[in-house]
Amino acid sequence: MRKKIYSTLLILADIIAINLAFILAFVLRFDGNFIHGVQSAKYFDVFIQNVLTLTGIKLIIFYIFGMYNSLWKYASIEELVQIITTSFVATAATLSYTFIIQQHLPRSIYILTFILDIILIGGIRFSYRAARRIRNNGMGSKKGLKRVMIVGAGQAGAMVIQELKNHEELNSIPIAVIDDDDAKLGRKINGVPVLGDRYHIKKVAERKKIDEIIIAIPSSSKKEIRAILEECSRTKCKLKIVPGMYELIDGNVSIKQIRDVAIEDLLGREPVKVDLEEMSVYLQNKTVLVTGGGGSIGSELCRQIATFNPKKLLILDIYENNAYDIQNELIRNHPELNLEVLIASVRDRKRMEEIFSKYKPNVVFHAAAHKHVPLMEANPQEAIKNNVFGTLNVAECADTYKVEKFVLISTDKAVNPTNIMGATKRVAEMIVQCMSRKSKTEFVAVRFGNVLGSNGSVIPLFKRQIEKGGPVTVTHAEVTRYFMTIPEAVQLVIQAGAMAKGGEIFVLDMGEPVKIIDLAENLIRLSGFEPYVDIDIEITGLRPGEKLYEELLMDEEGLQETRHNKIFIGQPIFMDYKLLTAELTRLKEILMSDHEDVKDYIEHMVPTYTRIS
Repeated sequence: MRKKIYSTLLILADIIAINLAFILAFVLRFDGNFIHGVQSAKYFDVFIQNVLTLTGIKLIIFYIFGMYNSLWKYASIEELVQIITTSFVATAATLSYTFIIQQHLPRSIYILTFILDIILIGGIRFSYRAARRIRNNGMGSKKGLKRVMIVGAGQAGAMVIQELKNHEELNSIPIAVIDDDDAKLGRKINGVPVLGDRYHIKKVAERKKIDEIIIAIPSSSKKEIRAILEECSRTKCKLKIVPGMYELIDGNVSIKQIRDVAIEDLLGREPVKVDLEEMSVYLQNKTVLVTGGGGSIGSELCRQIATFNPKKLLILDIYENNAYDIQNELIRNHPELNLEVLIASVRDRKRMEEIFSKYKPNVVFHAAAHKHVPLMEANPQEAIKNNVFGTLNVAECADTYKVEKFVLISTDKAVNPTNIMGATKRVAEMIVQCMSRKSKTEFVAVRFGNVLGSNGSVIPLFKRQIEKGGPVTVTHAEVTRYFMTIPEAVQLVIQAGAMAKGGEIFVLDMGEPVKIIDLAENLIRLSGFEPYVDIDIEITGLRPGEKLYEELLMDEEGLQETRHNKIFIGQPIFMDYKLLTAELTRLKEILMSDHEDVKDYIEHMVPTYTRIS
């Protein structure tokens, strides 16, 4: 109803504007004397006789060109072009009509009405937006409005300002712009002044009483964004960010695309580039098995594998709730996917034999494992059963049933391990490397650091502690860890399968390690609080089996570059398969009889394992 009233009023305004344009054209053409002059009066009579038709023609053209469909409160350069084009076509139509009926007007009248139509028709529409802008600017001091600083005076920044001004419902007003380009200092972007560079962020935020900062530099590198965010984090403002260019498919910015700054943005890591075509070759039309398919890494593996059109996707997990969740998600997002969920434990050799015999998978991603360091330190026998003998069961079945590729999900904690979880994952790597020497199956391992947001990772723990008002607990002020996102980890895993020749340990260049205490402080700031003032950070001491820093390669492995600048290969370490088999047999005997000796024997099997508890 409101839209019909608005359109009706606009049509009435256009009728007045169209006829006023004609009258003003006559005034300008005949110097105001168009009624009493013989020739001018004749022309004006032609206009009067055809006024309804001429007006109707222009209104019809306006309607056809969508002049009554646009939201003129958002009018910009595109709408101005629309007005010019429509006015030109409408003028040409009236010219054609008078030519057909042989009742001509002077050519200058058509030219003048064209110009005046643009001024009057455009003025009606843009005056609405101007009035809204004046009103919004007048509301700048109104309580409740968020005062926003935009970092970036480029195209994205200008579009963010325009979006904020166009959307009253956001209850936000752009106050200041920050940009490192000295040439832009003191200038205005869509009416908002550029007040300094990144090092003025804190000062400007305090002086202008900024509530929210929006980072609008989508073309900047992750490292650059991280540096800017560090400056922003010195303020008490809420932080938002425009996605990077790799996330903005069309290069346009809208309010819906602006998101809260996530902890991932503070890592300063560039996204890993992978060869999607190479990855799709070995997954397309293949039966793919993902063990631990309901976990953080396993479920993301399933999501990404589903996009490569596998012949069949098998999700294997012992925990039915997780498997059920990813099953429903995949059914919803990929209804065409041939999917089957298998509830089973990798420890159960007979069940593994049944599954491999029945489904004969072409590719196996082995993500099933126990991974919580303190829990496994207290329950070493369970870590061994799952991480060592579970891996052995799946790997031997892969060999027996001629699987093409087998990819083990490993961890940086397998390097010079100081805990039983890391040591068992190193044994799992040894199994894979040994199997690659005797099998036609291409066995590889993928090693990476901590995964942001995974089950049991530090970020969800910190968030829960912040929600409860703190304190946030950090084990040691100097603890550092490598971090990556779940999608990155999974892309590396899939890429490793494509590059596999057998026996490699693939390693991601994870950038610089991050201090956990810095991560905690940044997460507190991102949550709108000040560390040590609103939310305290408590040092609790290293947990059993935990070390201050992690490594990604052992010294003896070396490092070999690949065609991917972020992916490297640790060279295979020679293993005697018969010796490893004998040691695994002995380990199983100890596991069945004396749990107290299992750590001692794991230490014997993994010379780089150093127990610190």
